[in-house]
Amino acid sequence: MKTLGELGKYQQRRRQVIAIIIALLVVALLFVRAQSSNHIHEYIEAFGISLIVVAIIGRIWCTLYIGGRKSAEIVSSGPYSVTRNPLYVFSAIGAVGVGAQTGSLIVALAFGLLCYLAFATVIRTEEKFLAQNFGQPYREYLARVPRFFPNFALFRDDAELVVKPDRIYRTFMDGLIFFIAYPFFEFVEYLQNIGTLPVLLRLY
Repeated sequence: MKTLGELGKYQQRRRQVIAIIIALLVVALLFVRAQSSNHIHEYIEAFGISLIVVAIIGRIWCTLYIGGRKSAEIVSSGPYSVTRNPLYVFSAIGAVGVGAQTGSLIVALAFGLLCYLAFATVIRTEEKFLAQNFGQPYREYLARVPRFFPNFALFRDDAELVVKPDRIYRTFMDGLIFFIAYPFFEFVEYLQNIGTLPVLLRLY
Protein backbone atom coordinates (compact mmCIF):
# COMPACT_ATOMS: atom_id res chain seq x y z
CA MET A 1 0.00 0.00 0.00
CA LYS A 2 1.30 3.44 -0.91
CA THR A 3 1.74 5.92 1.92
CA LEU A 4 1.03 9.64 1.59
CA GLY A 5 4.78 10.24 1.38
CA GLU A 6 5.20 7.77 -1.47
CA LEU A 7 2.27 9.30 -3.34
CA GLY A 8 3.77 12.75 -2.83
CA LYS A 9 7.11 11.62 -4.27
CA TYR A 10 5.33 10.09 -7.26
CA GLN A 11 3.37 13.30 -7.86
CA GLN A 12 6.60 15.30 -7.67
CA ARG A 13 8.23 13.04 -10.29
CA ARG A 14 5.10 13.38 -12.42
CA ARG A 15 5.34 17.17 -12.31
CA GLN A 16 9.02 17.00 -13.31
CA VAL A 17 8.29 14.72 -16.28
CA ILE A 18 5.43 16.93 -17.47
CA ALA A 19 7.68 20.00 -17.14
CA ILE A 20 10.35 18.32 -19.28
CA ILE A 21 7.77 17.36 -21.93
CA ILE A 22 6.44 20.93 -22.03
CA ALA A 23 9.98 22.32 -22.31
CA LEU A 24 10.74 20.02 -25.25
CA LEU A 25 7.48 21.02 -26.95
CA VAL A 26 8.27 24.69 -26.52
CA VAL A 27 11.74 24.23 -28.02
CA ALA A 28 10.20 22.39 -30.99
CA LEU A 29 7.63 25.17 -31.48
CA LEU A 30 10.41 27.73 -31.90
CA PHE A 31 10.66 26.47 -35.49
CA VAL A 32 6.95 25.97 -36.21
CA ARG A 33 4.55 28.57 -37.60
CA ALA A 34 0.81 28.64 -38.18
CA GLN A 35 -0.33 28.35 -41.79
CA SER A 36 -3.57 30.27 -41.14
CA SER A 37 -4.26 33.82 -42.32
CA ASN A 38 -3.71 36.78 -39.99
CA HIS A 39 -7.40 37.06 -39.07
CA ILE A 40 -7.80 33.35 -38.35
CA HIS A 41 -4.51 33.40 -36.47
CA GLU A 42 -5.77 36.20 -34.20
CA TYR A 43 -9.11 34.44 -33.63
CA ILE A 44 -7.35 31.25 -32.57
CA GLU A 45 -5.11 33.18 -30.17
CA ALA A 46 -8.12 35.00 -28.67
CA PHE A 47 -9.98 31.72 -28.26
CA GLY A 48 -6.91 30.32 -26.54
CA ILE A 49 -6.84 33.23 -24.09
CA SER A 50 -10.48 32.53 -23.21
CA LEU A 51 -9.59 28.89 -22.55
CA ILE A 52 -6.74 29.96 -20.28
CA VAL A 53 -9.16 32.15 -18.31
CA VAL A 54 -11.58 29.20 -18.04
CA ALA A 55 -8.72 27.01 -16.84
CA ILE A 56 -7.64 29.46 -14.12
CA ILE A 57 -11.19 30.02 -12.87
CA GLY A 58 -11.89 26.29 -13.01
CA ARG A 59 -8.77 25.40 -11.05
CA ILE A 60 -9.71 27.94 -8.37
CA TRP A 61 -13.21 26.43 -8.27
CA CYS A 62 -11.67 23.01 -7.67
CA THR A 63 -9.39 24.35 -4.95
CA LEU A 64 -12.40 25.76 -3.09
CA TYR A 65 -13.60 22.18 -2.66
CA ILE A 66 -10.42 20.14 -2.49
CA GLY A 67 -8.39 22.45 -0.22
CA GLY A 68 -5.64 19.86 0.20
CA ARG A 69 -8.13 17.16 1.24
CA LYS A 70 -7.73 14.83 -1.76
CA SER A 71 -5.52 12.34 0.07
CA ALA A 72 -7.34 12.76 3.38
CA GLU A 73 -11.01 12.31 2.45
CA ILE A 74 -13.27 11.69 -0.53
CA VAL A 75 -14.41 14.96 -2.07
CA SER A 76 -17.48 14.32 -4.20
CA SER A 77 -19.30 17.65 -4.47
CA GLY A 78 -19.01 20.67 -6.73
CA PRO A 79 -16.66 19.99 -9.66
CA TYR A 80 -15.80 16.61 -8.10
CA SER A 81 -19.40 15.49 -8.53
CA VAL A 82 -19.20 15.62 -12.34
CA THR A 83 -15.64 14.33 -12.86
CA ARG A 84 -13.16 12.70 -10.52
CA ASN A 85 -10.28 14.81 -11.77
CA PRO A 86 -11.52 18.33 -12.49
CA LEU A 87 -8.12 19.91 -11.75
CA TYR A 88 -6.63 17.83 -14.54
CA VAL A 89 -9.57 18.64 -16.83
CA PHE A 90 -9.07 22.38 -16.38
CA SER A 91 -5.29 21.99 -16.74
CA ALA A 92 -5.85 20.23 -20.08
CA ILE A 93 -8.14 23.08 -21.16
CA GLY A 94 -5.37 25.50 -20.20
CA ALA A 95 -2.89 23.46 -22.24
CA VAL A 96 -5.12 23.80 -25.32
CA GLY A 97 -5.21 27.55 -24.66
CA VAL A 98 -1.42 27.68 -24.45
CA GLY A 99 -1.06 25.76 -27.71
CA ALA A 100 -3.54 28.11 -29.36
CA GLN A 101 -1.16 31.02 -28.76
CA THR A 102 0.82 29.70 -31.73
CA GLY A 103 -2.20 30.46 -33.94
CA SER A 104 -2.41 26.78 -34.93
CA LEU A 105 -5.41 24.57 -34.16
CA ILE A 106 -3.25 21.47 -34.68
CA VAL A 107 -0.75 22.61 -32.04
CA ALA A 108 -3.57 23.58 -29.66
CA LEU A 109 -5.24 20.17 -29.95
CA ALA A 110 -1.87 18.40 -29.70
CA PHE A 111 -1.12 20.21 -26.43
CA GLY A 112 -4.48 19.15 -25.01
CA LEU A 113 -4.06 15.54 -26.15
CA LEU A 114 -0.54 15.21 -24.74
CA CYS A 115 -1.69 16.73 -21.47
CA TYR A 116 -4.59 14.26 -21.31
CA LEU A 117 -2.30 11.28 -22.00
CA ALA A 118 0.17 12.42 -19.34
CA PHE A 119 -2.60 12.80 -16.78
CA ALA A 120 -4.18 9.44 -17.66
CA THR A 121 -1.18 7.56 -16.26
CA VAL A 122 -1.09 9.71 -13.14
CA ILE A 123 -4.82 9.28 -12.53
CA ARG A 124 -4.60 5.48 -12.55
CA THR A 125 -1.83 5.51 -9.96
CA GLU A 126 -3.71 7.94 -7.74
CA GLU A 127 -6.88 5.87 -8.04
CA LYS A 128 -5.07 2.76 -6.80
CA PHE A 129 -3.77 4.69 -3.81
CA LEU A 130 -7.18 6.15 -2.97
CA ALA A 131 -8.97 2.82 -3.41
CA GLN A 132 -6.50 1.18 -0.99
CA ASN A 133 -6.99 3.95 1.58
CA PHE A 134 -10.74 4.58 1.34
CA GLY A 135 -12.00 1.16 0.26
CA GLN A 136 -15.65 0.66 -0.67
CA PRO A 137 -16.80 4.31 -0.41
CA TYR A 138 -14.18 5.31 -2.94
CA ARG A 139 -15.01 2.37 -5.23
CA GLU A 140 -18.63 3.53 -5.18
CA TYR A 141 -17.43 7.00 -6.15
CA LEU A 142 -15.43 5.44 -9.02
CA ALA A 143 -18.54 3.67 -10.26
CA ARG A 144 -20.70 6.79 -10.03
CA VAL A 145 -18.52 9.61 -11.40
CA PRO A 146 -16.56 9.59 -14.70
CA ARG A 147 -12.77 9.60 -14.55
CA PHE A 148 -12.11 12.61 -16.79
CA PHE A 149 -14.82 13.89 -19.14
CA PRO A 150 -17.53 15.59 -17.02
CA ASN A 151 -21.14 14.45 -16.74
CA PHE A 152 -22.94 17.63 -15.65
CA ALA A 153 -26.16 15.75 -14.96
CA LEU A 154 -24.45 14.40 -11.82
CA PHE A 155 -23.76 17.83 -10.34
CA ARG A 156 -24.39 18.21 -6.61
CA ASP A 157 -23.16 20.82 -4.17
CA ASP A 158 -22.51 21.44 -0.49
CA ALA A 159 -24.50 23.89 1.60
CA GLU A 160 -21.23 25.42 2.84
CA LEU A 161 -17.48 25.08 2.37
CA VAL A 162 -14.41 25.54 4.53
CA VAL A 163 -12.07 27.64 2.41
CA LYS A 164 -8.30 27.87 2.82
CA PRO A 165 -7.31 31.26 1.35
CA ASP A 166 -3.60 30.40 1.03
CA ARG A 167 -4.44 27.53 -1.32
CA ILE A 168 -6.71 29.78 -3.39
CA TYR A 169 -3.95 32.37 -3.75
CA ARG A 170 -1.40 29.69 -4.66
CA THR A 171 -3.71 28.19 -7.29
CA PHE A 172 -4.36 31.65 -8.77
CA MET A 173 -0.65 32.46 -8.97
CA ASP A 174 0.12 29.04 -10.48
CA GLY A 175 -2.59 29.63 -13.08
CA LEU A 176 -1.08 32.93 -14.17
CA ILE A 177 1.82 30.95 -15.64
CA PHE A 178 -0.53 29.99 -18.49
CA PHE A 179 -0.58 33.63 -19.61
CA ILE A 180 3.18 33.62 -20.19
CA ALA A 181 2.42 31.72 -23.40
CA TYR A 182 0.97 34.83 -25.08
CA PRO A 183 4.02 37.18 -24.91
CA PHE A 184 6.37 34.23 -25.41
CA PHE A 185 4.83 33.05 -28.69
CA GLU A 186 4.37 36.66 -29.87
CA PHE A 187 8.12 37.11 -29.39
CA VAL A 188 8.81 33.85 -31.24
CA GLU A 189 6.61 35.07 -34.11
CA TYR A 190 8.53 38.35 -34.18
CA LEU A 191 11.87 36.50 -34.38
CA GLN A 192 10.48 34.36 -37.20
CA ASN A 193 9.29 37.46 -39.08
CA ILE A 194 12.73 39.07 -38.98
CA GLY A 195 14.44 35.81 -39.95
CA THR A 196 16.25 35.16 -36.67
CA LEU A 197 14.41 31.87 -36.19
CA PRO A 198 13.95 29.61 -39.24
CA VAL A 199 10.47 28.19 -39.88
CA LEU A 200 10.91 24.46 -40.47
CA LEU A 201 7.23 23.47 -40.39
CA ARG A 202 3.92 25.20 -41.04
CA LEU A 203 0.71 23.89 -39.45
CA TYR A 204 -2.94 24.87 -39.66
